[in-house]
Amino acid sequence: MKKRATISLDLRERIVSSYDAGEGTREDLAKRYRVSLGLVAKLLQQRRQTGDLRPRHRFSGRKPKLLGTHRRQLRELLKEKPDRTLQELQRALGVDCTPQAIHYVLESMGLSYKKRRSGPANKTGRTSAGSGASGGGGKAGSSPRGSSSSTNRGPKPT
Repeated sequence: MKKRATISLDLRERIVSSYDAGEGTREDLAKRYRVSLGLVAKLLQQRRQTGDLRPRHRFSGRKPKLLGTHRRQLRELLKEKPDRTLQELQRALGVDCTPQAIHYVLESMGLSYKKRRSGPANKTGRTSAGSGASGGGGKAGSSPRGSSSSTNRGPKPT
């Protein structure tokens, strides 16, 4: 997407002055000044609502769904139970947003959260019960040493 340059205040004022002087319809002015019809409508609406024609960049873009009240709630939720996941925080807030949005808010607040689902801690140790004997002793009927059932294709044809 091509980024458009901000239209100068001078051009904005000329468009609105021409409209006020009755020099044409919105469509006519858009063609004359080589701007979109939407821009002409936006300028007239902005003047009607604010009385100002200057660019309003700080008001553009998507509005945040997580507001100051949600930030306070997040702080309380993490104080109660610090190991909540992003999905748990999202459900507790009841806000229609992504887990990433919660992550960015927490990051901006300098707070941390548990990054994976609850489960046993990783430990180094035995993962299954064995016979206790080390090496060698396999079960009867198992594949011979040096081969496995997945690689042993049987006798070679002669």
